[in-house]
Amino acid sequence: MGKKDKCTKEEMKKILKKKSGRLEGLPKKLKNKIYNKEIERLQTEMVKLEEWIKFKGLKVVVLFEGRDAAGKGGVIKRMTARTNPRIVRIAALGTPTEREKMQWYFQRYASYLPAAGEMVLFDRSWYNRAGVERVMGFCTDAEYRDFLNFCPQFEKELLRSGTILIKYWFSVSNDVQEERFQERLKDPARRWKLSPMDLQARARWVDYSKAKDVMFEYTDTKDSPWHVVDANDKKCARLNCISHLLSQIPYKDVTQKKLAIPKRQKDKGYKRPPLNKQRFVPAVY
Repeated sequence: MGKKDKCTKEEMKKILKKKSGRLEGLPKKLKNKIYNKEIERLQTEMVKLEEWIKFKGLKVVVLFEGRDAAGKGGVIKRMTARTNPRIVRIAALGTPTEREKMQWYFQRYASYLPAAGEMVLFDRSWYNRAGVERVMGFCTDAEYRDFLNFCPQFEKELLRSGTILIKYWFSVSNDVQEERFQERLKDPARRWKLSPMDLQARARWVDYSKAKDVMFEYTDTKDSPWHVVDANDKKCARLNCISHLLSQIPYKDVTQKKLAIPKRQKDKGYKRPPLNKQRFVPAVY
């Protein structure tokens, strides 16, 4: 092949995308019929799991970390679609207040930990210090080193207290993240998902890669390992993550088998106020 006939990397991507609809190296798309069937089955199993957690008085913490636009929120949304929010809670903490900045670092997260019979899903967690705070300079070098050294001890204490701790890292390629960022920029309904911090994360891809590698070096322990989710395909990532979570906690089906709806009490002459006394929502549809 002559020099003139060689394609640039970008030109080759366009050719591959045109032919297959996806970039080279990405997994084939899962058929909707299979995905819908599996997600429904797994969501039913999540209900069984939450009932088991309540029945046995378990304390479960699940951490979701990873690249921006890796699909963490989508997994959590599908994972909790049918569960009871009083049993399975989501903790998605915002920017710490001035008072929280003066507290022990783990204090604001500790207040969201589960009691017996609860599961808490952290949409980002105390690992903010090892990621965004480190890369963006929101913590000092001393605070960062203290976190890396103390975090394994903190998690060890959680485990010793009887808490089940499961950690997920959502991995997404450079090309896929770029594609998802562009989709969010074009869609007004999803543009809120892109904050100035997210854009900076995109610009500092290499810095975040280094921070993640150091974080794993210190906190990927035998007792509290990281489980990496290939998130290049959102649907596969959802199914794989939920399936893996279900495999981490042995459970039995203790859901109520049969429920009987009681008969309505008899009306003994009570007269309700006229309907025109109430303010109804306009029937636009």
